Formats: sequence, C-alpha cells, structure tokens
Amino acid sequence: MAALDRVKVLVLGDSGVGKSSLVHLLCQNQVLGNPSWTVGCSVDVRIHDYKEGTPEEKTYYIELWDVGGSVGSASSVKSTRAVFYNSINGIILIHDLTNKKSSQNLYRWSLEALNRDAAPTGVLVTNGDYDREQFADNQIPLLVIGTKLDQIPETKRNEVLTRTAFLAEDFNAEEINLDCTNPRYLAAGSSNAVKLSRFFDKVIEKRYYLRDGNQIPSFSDRKRFGGGALKTLHYD
Repeated sequence: MAALDRVKVLVLGDSGVGKSSLVHLLCQNQVLGNPSWTVGCSVDVRIHDYKEGTPEEKTYYIELWDVGGSVGSASSVKSTRAVFYNSINGIILIHDLTNKKSSQNLYRWSLEALNRDAAPTGVLVTNGDYDREQFADNQIPLLVIGTKLDQIPETKRNEVLTRTAFLAEDFNAEEINLDCTNPRYLAAGSSNAVKLSRFFDKVIEKRYYLRDGNQIPSFSDRKRFGGGALKTLHYD
C-alpha cells in the first residue's frame, strides 16, 4: 500500500475541557474510559477520505496534536509549547460548554498558536466588542467544538448555545457541540459528522490543492520524480 499524505491539525483548549476524550473518539471511534492529563503533546491519527463518494476521493492521514497545558502558563512553558505550532494545517478549538472561561480562553489559545503578538480587545461572549479583525487574514482552517453538552440543563441550553454560536462566528468557523462520552453525536450522516468531514476536506484542500483545483504534487510524487523544484515544499 502506498504511503498516505498527511495534514497536521492542532487540538487546543484549557485543561479539563475534554480534548483527549475527543481525539480518542475521533481516531478510535470509541469512548475514552480513563482520561488523564496530557503532558506536553499527544498525537493520534485519523484516516479521512477527502471528497468521499466523488471521483476526486482520496485517503489522507489526519494527525491530531492534542496540546496540554494552560493558556495562562509562564512564558517559558509557552516557549516550549511553541514547537508544536510549526507547520500546522488546521486548528480545532475545544471549550467546555459549562465553563464560560474556557470559551473566552479560546481567543488566547488561537492567538498563541497563530503567533500573534496583539491581545484581544474584548471578549464577544461577555460584552460583544471582540475585535474579529485579528482573524480576518487567517488562512488556517478553524473548527470550534463545545463539549459536555449533556451537562447543560435544558432550561439553560438555548442561552448557552446562542452565546457559543457568536464565538464560532468570531473565528469564521463552523461549530459542533457534543458529549464526548456518546459516539452518536458523531454518527455517520449526522450534521456533526458532515461538519467534521467538511473541515478536514478544507484542511486538506489548503495544504494539497491550488486555487484552480489542481493538486500540489505529493510526497510520493516527489520521490518518484526525484524532487527538483518541488523540494521547496517542506514536511515535518
């Protein structure tokens, strides 16, 4: 079997929001029984069929880099964490729907990963004046996922989901809300599964396809033809 091309997707968010549980569900299609704290970074792989069901269908590896730590960490910790932010093709931002602070911190996580020096001017989820211009020129596909949906009381659910919808809009990203302990939220054919597939397709497209729809030669193609000018395309 030929080697599959790959893309690198960061999974970012506060400790305890369920990043490891989500990554396990996405890659193993099963619930993580005993989640533990991630130290440094943990990497798992999901196999994804790009443009599934079409003549352009092709299989890729999606590397999901689950980055541990706190967004408020000391600068030395952030410096160490920065090594994981090299050559990224997409970012999944995870927040706990029952913890408003974890939602607000997604702005800081994204700015850290995108290597921006500016701090947010406000936080839309609390006062409506967040400066979305900071992400206007961002070319890296983003996806916002809210966890612990099952823990929101029915009486509060509409209020919480309305607030988080604005959060996703700020990032110009689609939004998925789920419970990581219940695989049905990502069942094949569900709206969440469609959004997830669309996000991974976009990540692959940005990495491997030109604007005119032509494919950028892959690693296996470069090996076959001996590299040449294509050596300017870098891989980790």
